[in-house]
Amino acid sequence: MTATPASATPVPPTGPLMLLDGASLWFRAFHALPESLTAPDGRPVNAVRGFTDMVASLITKHRPARLVVCLDLDWRPAFRVAAVPSYKAHRVAAGSDGTAEEVPAALPPQVPMIIDVLAAVGLATAGAAGFEADDVIGTLAAGEARDPVLVVSGDRDLLQVVRDGAAPVRVVYVGRGLAKAEVFGPAEVAARYGLPPARAGAAYAELAALRGDPSDGLPGVKGVGEKTASTLLQEYGSLAALRAAATDPASGLAKGVRAKLVDAGEYLDAAVPVVRVATDAPVRVSRPDPIPVTPVDPEGLERLAQDLGIGRSVARLTAAVAGV
Repeated sequence: MTATPASATPVPPTGPLMLLDGASLWFRAFHALPESLTAPDGRPVNAVRGFTDMVASLITKHRPARLVVCLDLDWRPAFRVAAVPSYKAHRVAAGSDGTAEEVPAALPPQVPMIIDVLAAVGLATAGAAGFEADDVIGTLAAGEARDPVLVVSGDRDLLQVVRDGAAPVRVVYVGRGLAKAEVFGPAEVAARYGLPPARAGAAYAELAALRGDPSDGLPGVKGVGEKTASTLLQEYGSLAALRAAATDPASGLAKGVRAKLVDAGEYLDAAVPVVRVATDAPVRVSRPDPIPVTPVDPEGLERLAQDLGIGRSVARLTAAVAGV
């Protein structure tokens, strides 16, 4: 019998799948570094430098085998606005047609630069038409059956994707900066927010709907804050059971809370699907997601490093993917 060459059947890389919330991270990178950091031609590159350094640091620390930078192809999807018209309405730039998010003027021109750097290194990006990056992350995480998943974001909404099991999902929350990152699994989400441990991720989405989220324009149930919401979810186990108790005269639910939940019935019907990230978005990935050991376009990467004046950041990222 002739032996099969080892190269005939590639061995898939082992290690976590890392899913990066692109906009969340480069927004934080932009604000972490001054706009005075510019390319030789004067263009601001603070977000490019900060984001590139951030990706290098995350790869070095967590050693993922695969990585996808997830993109917002629609930061305010029509299906969410139709359900809750106030969804992110306060973020719409004054005088716009309702489709543009108000962001620092120097940031949007840097996003294509970031995408170019990622492409030259050989790191995958992914998006879904009509969906947010959260939905891309939710879909990719839900579909992963082999490797552990690390989601990196400064958006607490993504805490709902945590899970245990054969391909566990953890969220590296960087809301207070990369140096103060916290890793959340179901136990940590349950402990931090006072939620049922058996369904901590799903319960976090229900908590967000109940208490509201000013950053997303969700009003919440009037008179129900985070503490009350978590207490109720712990007691009843789920929002569905809680709402059933609100309409059951025989339940022990306090009269005041019962009235608030019944009055907010229409809002809750609309808000829960808005808060929950999609797990079936039509995601398109730019390239295979294994992290290459060497850049796929070294010449192009060198040109970008020189043109943008980010040689040190590119060197750090190149060293990180090489495992140096």
